Amino acid sequence: MRKIESNGLVSYEFETDGFNSCLHGFFTRHGGVSPTPWKSLNQGGTVGDRRENVIANRKRIFDTLNRPVESIFDVWQVHGTASVCTSKPRSLEAPHQRADAIFTDNPEITLFMRFADCVPILLFDPVRKVAGIIHAGWKGTVNNIIREAITCIKHTYGVDNENIIAGIGPSIGPDHYEVGNEVRRQIQFSFGNYSDNLLNTENNKTFFDLWRANEYLLKKQGIRAIESARICTACNTDDWYSHRAEKGATGRFGAFIAIKDQLHDRYNL
Repeated sequence: MRKIESNGLVSYEFETDGFNSCLHGFFTRHGGVSPTPWKSLNQGGTVGDRRENVIANRKRIFDTLNRPVESIFDVWQVHGTASVCTSKPRSLEAPHQRADAIFTDNPEITLFMRFADCVPILLFDPVRKVAGIIHAGWKGTVNNIIREAITCIKHTYGVDNENIIAGIGPSIGPDHYEVGNEVRRQIQFSFGNYSDNLLNTENNKTFFDLWRANEYLLKKQGIRAIESARICTACNTDDWYSHRAEKGATGRFGAFIAIKDQLHDRYNL
């Protein structure tokens, strides 16, 4: 991944060919106004931070991107498998729809999601010019939100799976994501024999490799261009928020993607 520093904010973007046709990335926790324990660029509005801080932090991100805050489309993430395909932004005063995957083919929209251990997956079809974000925690992963989301955009936009490029962003790594017996059983049911590659048991503790699981699911959908950040949020709480490592007393970092308007180069990016 490529590190970008601008206006006191730090973000990372993918380097895979094709992602240069869209504005995308992940903002770290640096450069915001929120106090401890949300220090400092918290994007989560339901974690105890003041609403004014979250709004100010969001504005800092959109100013850095040189895009209006009013271009945002975000949802209430609920660990399900529903997708929303949108042709217009969400009014800042409108209630959020419940979904865990969002897509658009409109360059005027900035798709935005919030994370603190779950897996952010960016998808982009450079042929059809369709962009999206998937929120995949363990529930979304075992219920194959990737398959559901790609089925949705094939139907809505006519994308070809082989044209899609994918990026797996910063999230909790396989050495830190401990799961209980019930979750282990669900993983084994969903992944069958392949679950042996995803579960590691040491000292009577079982750990789930979310990175490898979602890479596997992407490949099952015929996607071959996959870049994985392999940045563990739990290992790097100086830069990222981690719900597990910080025992819930933390914020959320922002993931975003928007299609560049190549014709007019309106965003000068």
